[in-house]
Amino acid sequence: MEDFSTLFTEIDQTTKTNAKVAALVRYFEKADSADMLWAIAILSGNTPKRSIKLGNLKAWAAELAGLPMWLFEECYYIVGDLAETIALCLPPPTGQIELGLRETIHLLKGITARTDEEKKILICRHWMHIGALERFVFNKLMTGNFRMGLSKQLVIRALSIHFGMDEQMIAHSLMGKWDPDEEKLDRLFTEEPHTDRQYQPYPFYLAYPLEVDPSSLGDIHDWLVEKKYDGIRGQIIVRQHKLYIWSRGEELLTDKFPEFETLASVLPDGTVLDGEILPWKDGRPLPFQVMQTRISRKRISPKTLLDTPLAMLCYDLLELGGKDIRILEMRMRRKMLMDLLETYPTTGLLHLSPQLHFDNWDDLAVFRADARLHDCEGVMLKKWDSPYEAGRRRGKWWKWKTQALTIDGVLIYAQSGHGRRANLFTDYTFAVWDGDVLVPFAKAYSGLTDKEIAELDNWVKRHTVTKFGPVRSVHPLLVFEIAFEGIQRSSRHKSGVALRFPRILRWRRDKSVAEANHISDLRALIHVQA
Repeated sequence: MEDFSTLFTEIDQTTKTNAKVAALVRYFEKADSADMLWAIAILSGNTPKRSIKLGNLKAWAAELAGLPMWLFEECYYIVGDLAETIALCLPPPTGQIELGLRETIHLLKGITARTDEEKKILICRHWMHIGALERFVFNKLMTGNFRMGLSKQLVIRALSIHFGMDEQMIAHSLMGKWDPDEEKLDRLFTEEPHTDRQYQPYPFYLAYPLEVDPSSLGDIHDWLVEKKYDGIRGQIIVRQHKLYIWSRGEELLTDKFPEFETLASVLPDGTVLDGEILPWKDGRPLPFQVMQTRISRKRISPKTLLDTPLAMLCYDLLELGGKDIRILEMRMRRKMLMDLLETYPTTGLLHLSPQLHFDNWDDLAVFRADARLHDCEGVMLKKWDSPYEAGRRRGKWWKWKTQALTIDGVLIYAQSGHGRRANLFTDYTFAVWDGDVLVPFAKAYSGLTDKEIAELDNWVKRHTVTKFGPVRSVHPLLVFEIAFEGIQRSSRHKSGVALRFPRILRWRRDKSVAEANHISDLRALIHVQA
């Protein structure tokens, strides 16, 4: 664990991409294959599930440190991270034990079925035989809250350097579900196809946001223009007459979409489609919350299937007849996709994502501005000569979303953050007017600069009305413009609405509280969106 803990520190202490990649390469060169496989899995987001209740960890750590619980809780409030709080509070170790990363993971997995008292003995004994840094990383793994300032793409880049393999091959090897205890390094990272992993998806090609004048992209006719839909990006895979549906987040969702099961006997074997899964009725998409409601259910009833019919809007064809065709140009893959959908009728389950035709960028800009009127959230631009690559890459694929919906709200609550922001109030609750009463409608924690956060933190401390736990209510004096991607009715919220991806757009220093929006303005946006 010492080497992995050192890697964690090196990555945590730098913001430079090249330094992070270099640290990863150094670790891969030193680690044995078993630890390396687990490190790759963890760094790629495949972290072990929490095996111990957080309340128990707090109690055991406080007892071992000889601290009353109120004092431990106060330390936790100041530090803002439970794993770090425990590591800082525990007494010095009384011995030393050297376990590798794989052995540590097995220790955590092995105590799941034990009693709380047995867990306490094992965990406290382990704490007292490892150093402060290893305790911190061990606690992170144990709480199921292991996060590094590291993208999966950087892990792929480091592995590419270490193995001398192409990044896209590395990315493909890491897709889907694989068990670090069952895999072998030389088998996982091979240039040969994984014939025993028929369920394996391809890495998704992701578009960059377009933040420049689209005319700088050249001739509009060099680009395929499509609607940007608001659904679940996924891959439908048919191999050996079995169906697999993967989300962009690498979740296997086949059982969530039972109506697609018929595709296993309709599509030719060795077919992989990339597209957007949407609630779809009468030739147009339904609101995204319909999909959310369905995904959250453990059992898909016949009534649910009837109320929320689904379809995939197909963007791309990645594999045909068992052959990987991602290297082909977009125009060729689309032609093959069109032929496939025309040849194999899928009773409304699969539709070709329609091409939008424009003679100039100005006309496209008008369409994009009114995207919500066209049942989409913007447009996608894909170069006709582009291959299907892995990850997010600039130049060939762009997403150009319409302007976000906005509302002016009043700050009424502030809560301290976590990690490096534990001593700052960074999580905010905003309200709009309902008559002469302020009604909360959104929480947001992103959008302000570090300077604005520090200024607002100072203001919150000077204008606190009441405290309850980590939250403070403040005098309603400040107005902020809140941006969000969608809005829906909600009986669970006091305002009667729920927002999608709310964030702070700007601090409206020019507006008084009386000029903030009313609840009627917020609800009117439901109709604007529709």
